[in-house]
Amino acid sequence: MRGLSLVVLNMVGMLALSPAASAATCGNDGSGFANWLSQYKREAVSRGMSSRAVSRALSGVRYDPRVVRLDRSQKSFKLSFKQFYARRVSSSMIRRGRSYIENNRRLFSRIERDFGVPPEVIVSIWGLETGFGANSGKMSVMRSLATLAYDCRRSAFFTNELDHAIQIVARGDMSPDQMRGAWAGELGQTQFLASNYVKYAVDYDRNGRRDLIRSIPDVMASTANYLKRKGWRAGQSWGPGTKNYRVLREWNKAKVYVKTISVMATKMAGR
Repeated sequence: MRGLSLVVLNMVGMLALSPAASAATCGNDGSGFANWLSQYKREAVSRGMSSRAVSRALSGVRYDPRVVRLDRSQKSFKLSFKQFYARRVSSSMIRRGRSYIENNRRLFSRIERDFGVPPEVIVSIWGLETGFGANSGKMSVMRSLATLAYDCRRSAFFTNELDHAIQIVARGDMSPDQMRGAWAGELGQTQFLASNYVKYAVDYDRNGRRDLIRSIPDVMASTANYLKRKGWRAGQSWGPGTKNYRVLREWNKAKVYVKTISVMATKMAGR
């Protein structure tokens, strides 16, 4: 990759994280959470995590019944593309996207050189995910992930995400208090899960931290890095039926969401 030193994970005091779920017993209400959390902390350290990072990340964490209610209330995606696009995208949103690109032309040119992803695609994702950073979420990521890791419905998945969230703290990217996002623990202006944050986030402003909440260069470059690592083909179309369209499916499995990214990017590019 030209002009950029890729992130090398600083794993001092930590071993590679196992995707296996903690053996701690899950629960379907908050009554067993405190015991579960104590056991999770012990097991996390036994699996090679820094005891200091575990303690710091999970200090004061409590069970959040609201998170469980939100998880249980998810419904199947039933909107048509036309309905979804009308709800989520407007002409003013397209104009704002173009303005962001024009006002940050040097940054986006460098990102396209380094990762091969056009600015229109990155900015479309940014706009759809959080309204260009306006709605990235205010819930404690550690509290949400600990609650969902304890909850029996998807314990293994969210235990893995909690492991990686602690790794973000351990390597110094963000403090636990700074890690605020959506109810399911998504972080930053383009909503990275913690495991994807660890794998794909880059320190593009070169300040020593990968900050997907406050650093626009880090946000934009990390989103491009994700797409590149998933197989994005530089200089090629992103419309339906293309290889790049299939890469967008890696970002979000919902067909209407992927089509919306593609159409938004095409309109921003003036095609």
